[in-house]
Amino acid sequence: MIVQACLNGARRSGFHPRLPLNVEAMARDGASCVAAGATELHIHPRGSHGQESLSAVDETILAVRSTCPDTLVGVSTGAWIENDAEQTRNAITGWNVLPDYASVNLSEADAPAVMKLLQQRGVGIEAGIASLADAERFLGFRGHGRVFRILIEIGEQDLGAARKMADDIAALLDRAGVRRPILLHGFDATVWPFVAVAHQRQWSTRVGLEDGKHLPNGTIASGNAALVAAAVAIYANRAARWDAD
Repeated sequence: MIVQACLNGARRSGFHPRLPLNVEAMARDGASCVAAGATELHIHPRGSHGQESLSAVDETILAVRSTCPDTLVGVSTGAWIENDAEQTRNAITGWNVLPDYASVNLSEADAPAVMKLLQQRGVGIEAGIASLADAERFLGFRGHGRVFRILIEIGEQDLGAARKMADDIAALLDRAGVRRPILLHGFDATVWPFVAVAHQRQWSTRVGLEDGKHLPNGTIASGNAALVAAAVAIYANRAARWDAD
C-alpha cells in the first residue's frame, strides 16, 4: 500500500494559492510531498501558459526527477488535454523522457489505443475505472493483466452511492480473476472517506490538490504536503480512525 500525491490535475490557478502550475513549482512541490511521506507522484504537466499539455512531459519529468530521484512519477493522458485523439497519440510517441507510468481513463473513446501505445513504449499503465462499464471495457483489453495498477476513481459526491460503485467495480474485477494492485481515491467530499476505505481494504490511495484541498478536519490545507502527511498518518494508524463501514 502506498500514498500517491496528485499535485495539480486540471485545477485552475484560483483553486488554491499553492497549486503547482509550472515545472519549477511541480519539482519543488513534489519534493515536499515525498518528504511528507508520498511514495509516488501523479502530475498533469503544464505548458508555458499554464495549460495542460502532453508536450510538456519531457521537461516536467526531468525537473521532478532532479528533486525526487528515487520516486516513481506518473502523468495523465486525459483526452481533454490535447482534445484530439491523434494529437494525444502523437504526443506520447514523441516523448523522449518517459514517465514511469501514465493514467488512462477507460471511459474515453481512444483508451485502448492509448494503452497499447503506452505498452509499446514501455510506460506502465494506471487503468482509470470510474464505472462498471469502464471495468467491463478494461477486461476486454488484451493486456489488462499486465497493467501497472488499477485506479478506481469515483466522481460521485454522495458517499453511499460512491462507496457502492467502488465496491461493485472491485467485485467485478475480483470475479474476473484480476490480480493487479488497486489504488482507490475520491474527489472533494469523498477524499477522506475513501482514504479510510482504501486503508481498510489494504489498497493504495492518493491525495492532493487534484482531488481536493481540505484536510480531514475540514480546514483548507496549506498545500499538497499537508494533505499527504494527513493520509500517511491515517495509514500509519497515528490519526483517529474513520468508520469505513
